[in-house]
Amino acid sequence: MITTLTPNPSLDRTIELPGPLGRGEVQRASAATAEPGGKGVNIVRALAASGIAALALLPGDAEDPVVLALTAHQVPHIAMPIGAPLRSNVAITEPDGTTTKVNEPGPELGPEQQQALLELTLEKSDGASWLVLAGSLPPGVPADYYARITEALRKRFGSHAPRVAIDSSGAPLAAALAARPDLLKPNAEELAELTGIGSEAELEADHALAATAAQSLVDAGVGAVLATLGSKGAVLVTPEGSWFAHGPKIIAKSTVGAGDSALAGYLLSTLAGATGPECLQQAVAHGAAAASLPGSIVPALSQTNPSAVTVAALASAKEN
Repeated sequence: MITTLTPNPSLDRTIELPGPLGRGEVQRASAATAEPGGKGVNIVRALAASGIAALALLPGDAEDPVVLALTAHQVPHIAMPIGAPLRSNVAITEPDGTTTKVNEPGPELGPEQQQALLELTLEKSDGASWLVLAGSLPPGVPADYYARITEALRKRFGSHAPRVAIDSSGAPLAAALAARPDLLKPNAEELAELTGIGSEAELEADHALAATAAQSLVDAGVGAVLATLGSKGAVLVTPEGSWFAHGPKIIAKSTVGAGDSALAGYLLSTLAGATGPECLQQAVAHGAAAASLPGSIVPALSQTNPSAVTVAALASAKEN
């Protein structure tokens, strides 16, 4: 079982344009879709599509469009009522795969709601293999919320606590380092911001530099770092080694949820007892499959092609 917490879920609307986005212009869409979203929700959608037992935890009233959509899509979930509407996010995709996103802030969660969501997370993580803490935090929630949940989880379950994966950005991601999660999943922009090593463009272009940045987080106590580098592939750094993987060229239709799908591919591989390089290979295969699908559709395992992904060991950043 993999449990995810998405404190700031959304209804993700994807608008497909037949040509490039024209700022300040009136344009007609060629298609539009709406899916329940948020990083943890997307991960559970991808895992469930592959037959993996997973559960999405989130705030939201039973009649909220996000919760209704989860029910309609038969996504395993538990929603904690908060008496306020959840947010909507809009992604605009161009024919070459370029995606422009506009994300709303979401409803404010007070201290009592934050504690109730924490307690729900601990309760539903009992016996899980992984707990994934994913996405942005809504207004009112302190930046160290993910670190607090991680510490509370380990205090309650001790050596039987599930492994913790965190996929966030900005202050919540930086604050999570103090809890030494078992896995971090930054993209190139987040990795550069978190470590101060290189820029987004430099890390995407230089996987050795990306591995050096990721190694600095492992040296600081993080169990492993899976850094996704967009169309350039991904890097995995663990105490056992470092690897780079890249997939075949694809026709990208939408990058919405590609990073979430990559993390889902990694996690389902860990459940199967795969090695680090094999987990990285499946992560890149999942991410590529997601990018080749329209809107925020997530791929099932059967829609991925890990054999087309090349994995290479890297020299340890400590040796360079």
